[in-house]
Amino acid sequence: MTRNPVGWFEIYVQDMDRAKAFYENVLSRTLEALAPPGADGSDMEMWAFPMQPEAGGAAGALVHMPGAPSGNGGTLIYFSCEDCAVEAGRAVAQGGTVVRDKMPIGPYGFIALITDPDENLIGLHSMR
Repeated sequence: MTRNPVGWFEIYVQDMDRAKAFYENVLSRTLEALAPPGADGSDMEMWAFPMQPEAGGAAGALVHMPGAPSGNGGTLIYFSCEDCAVEAGRAVAQGGTVVRDKMPIGPYGFIALITDPDENLIGLHSMR
């Protein structure tokens, strides 16, 4: 099966409870606990976004790991949405900020840019 170029993503956070609540409420999805990699994994906490291993697209997780910084570090992940303006509005209610309101990107639909409470910049994409 041909896969999309991005196979996995990790969003590093400092406060897992806050980050988990933010993403679950903004995206209306429930995250699932992941066993961290490595022998004991005691220094990492991971929560995965809902995924289907055989589906196209990227899967990923929120990660809390001592020494791993969060914030605007140059990686931008776009989450698919029905209407990105709706999710952008939810972000503000959950402690995030809207960096760029919903805007058209020609035949490719619409995007909005938001930050989460850890100051990670994320994108929202919809076709309407």
